[in-house]
Amino acid sequence: MKISDSLLGEFDQETKTNRTVLERCPDEKFGWKPHLKSWDMSTLASHIAYLLSWGADILTKDAFDVAPEGADPYKEAALPSSKELLALFDKNAAIVRAALAAASDEHFRKDWSLLAGGKVLFTMPRIAALRSFVFNHTVHHRGQLTVYLRLNDIPVPCIYGPSADENMTF
Repeated sequence: MKISDSLLGEFDQETKTNRTVLERCPDEKFGWKPHLKSWDMSTLASHIAYLLSWGADILTKDAFDVAPEGADPYKEAALPSSKELLALFDKNAAIVRAALAAASDEHFRKDWSLLAGGKVLFTMPRIAALRSFVFNHTVHHRGQLTVYLRLNDIPVPCIYGPSADENMTF
């Protein structure tokens, strides 16, 4: 089995679940945050939508510089509405899915680097970068976002099993 084939099912399932959680974020709660040190709901939800674009960078570029010399550093803008949030998420999901499906096993094994100001912060195989910085990273922030939902009495969807608000349907 090709690496991309083994990842596509997981990507599709996690993307579907991530979208379901993002759909629950109401515009009127976008400014809410559980603590002064926490991101507000819009920033956290937007980060999840932007994270998918990192997958495209990992799969289509040899490196990404978060603060390139002579250019503005990477920055994510908090999206102002659920409609814009879901549009960005869907757009990025389609781009990453296509890049994922097209990648060869050899491509997944090639190194990818994260840079800051032209200096290499780390290098790892694309497969490791994709799993840690896109798949796992997104799941981590989705977990945070479900806590935001719970604290705002917004029903938490089923993720890997029933939630206190919903049962799984088969």
